[in-house]
Amino acid sequence: MKTVLTYGTFDLLHWGHINLLKRARELGDELVVAVSTDEFNKLKHKDAYHSYEHRKLILESIQYVDKVIPENTWEQKVQDVLDNNVDIFVMGDDWKGEFDFLKEYCEVVYLDRTDGISTTKIKKDLLIGTKNA
Repeated sequence: MKTVLTYGTFDLLHWGHINLLKRARELGDELVVAVSTDEFNKLKHKDAYHSYEHRKLILESIQYVDKVIPENTWEQKVQDVLDNNVDIFVMGDDWKGEFDFLKEYCEVVYLDRTDGISTTKIKKDLLIGTKNA
């Protein structure tokens, strides 16, 4: 059995997130998603619309996700890989190279981002009152 692990805030869930989760899950038999806690987001100077508990609830309802764990620090990744018997670590290619240090513990895969959608774009579009369907 292959276990896949990915990380993210997963706020304002959109089809780009779903594409990432689906493709990550297709790489293995189990997908573990580490979600940034509200406290960790504050340390990153990142605002999420939904609370950690609500983002966790949403992710747990997605068919591709088998387990959701909290992301509390940047440094926890190695321990998460070990604790969850991870075979493959997956992130979007906007993080390419940033997690290569995990290759000592598991395979590291960077997936292409979905063109035309991001949480940042949604927030920007809502702020200026436009929609790009």
